[in-house]
Amino acid sequence: MALHFKTLLTRTLTAAVFVAVLLSAVNHSFFSFAALFFIVAIWGLSEFFQIAKKLGAQPFKVGGYLSALFLLSASFVHNAGLTQLNFIWLYLAGISCFSMVFFSALFSRQENAVNDAAYTLSGIIYSVLPFVILLYIPCIDKNIQHSEALQFNATYNNHIILGLLLLIWANDSYAYLVGSLIGKRKLLERVSPGKTWEGTIGAAILTLASSLLVATWFPEVAKAHWMVLSLIVSVVGTLGDLSESLLKRKAGVKDSGSIMPGHGGILDRFDSLMFIAPFALLYLSWVYA
Repeated sequence: MALHFKTLLTRTLTAAVFVAVLLSAVNHSFFSFAALFFIVAIWGLSEFFQIAKKLGAQPFKVGGYLSALFLLSASFVHNAGLTQLNFIWLYLAGISCFSMVFFSALFSRQENAVNDAAYTLSGIIYSVLPFVILLYIPCIDKNIQHSEALQFNATYNNHIILGLLLLIWANDSYAYLVGSLIGKRKLLERVSPGKTWEGTIGAAILTLASSLLVATWFPEVAKAHWMVLSLIVSVVGTLGDLSESLLKRKAGVKDSGSIMPGHGGILDRFDSLMFIAPFALLYLSWVYA
């Protein structure tokens, strides 16, 4: 795969604007961080519904968007410490909105209403739930002792999010550059012809090395944990990217959207983070439990 400098320039300029907006939101406060990913999640759900249409489905958008808003709001309210209400009740309220999707199917005259309901719920799980989970990550109290319980509603600390983002960007950049320069053996050609074993393995090694640098910037997370997180980024992030490529290939589209020249849509840009977030939270919950 040849290295196309014009394509690289377009991707770099677009990425610079994207990075500026993202870092500003993450660094400012939990509220700006949450607001940004509210928008990302809803926009991503919209892109998923467009892909679903390409696959012959007619998602129930009203029920889908209401479910998304309830789930995102529950995560925000709980992690912002705005209520003492047990978070399980907040999520039950959000999950109950799933019923609206089936009620829509029940009274719909669409020929494949059950199939449409399944695509609607898949969109919520794929495009929204990862960002519901993401809001928890910077609200883990990283200063607690291992003998204490995992705590949420802690002071917002953006360092884990920043570290994860840096590792994701590093892995993506390394995979593109290494694959462009020396990539020969296809990783999964039927899904993503551009990905190579050389690029994937090279990126994993270089991202692991980069985690040592991230650990010096954000030392409240131990170096060993950053190294594990880098492996999660490399493995799970790559699988997430391939999963979205499979979805787009089945739908016959190149990109999930066109919001970012050279990068496609919201789902294209955040596909790795969407899959990484649950695994990162699971690992950090185990580490600090």
